[in-house]
Amino acid sequence: MTKMGLVACATVVFVAVLVSAAAAGEKDVLRTAQDRVEIEQLLWRYVRALDSGNAEAYAATFTPDGQFGRDANATKGREALKKMITDMRRSNAESEAKGAPKRPPMYHVIANSNIEFVDKDHARFEAYWMTVFAGAGENTPARVAAAGREIDELVRVNGQWLIKLRDVRPTE
Repeated sequence: MTKMGLVACATVVFVAVLVSAAAAGEKDVLRTAQDRVEIEQLLWRYVRALDSGNAEAYAATFTPDGQFGRDANATKGREALKKMITDMRRSNAESEAKGAPKRPPMYHVIANSNIEFVDKDHARFEAYWMTVFAGAGENTPARVAAAGREIDELVRVNGQWLIKLRDVRPTE
């Protein structure tokens, strides 16, 4: 092979490597963008299920062994998570039956979020949150009932992002 042929061959190989690397990098960027959207949708389903009192949908945002909270009072597993929401709804209904005013709609707000990918199937979601009760007429404005910070551990299970651990009172 001539010197010119060798240079041409090396150039072709070099360009092929660059194109392959660029394609792989682009694929990673697209995968990360898609994962971010899927995680945002997961957290949207979480707050909608919580605010609407849909116990099945709420538990479905967690892994089968997922948990809410870190301490000794943590709620662990989908059945326990469903029960947590069902108990909340029952408690509200019992209060109303005893004459307490109907609770205004509750909204959970997540703000200033950040997603950090630990690896291709694990992510850490950090944000600030607020629990807001809607106004109940002119004399009862909306109110912030609670606010805090969260650190959630997310995992991809069978191609779907789910909550492994939701910690709304992190110590770090």
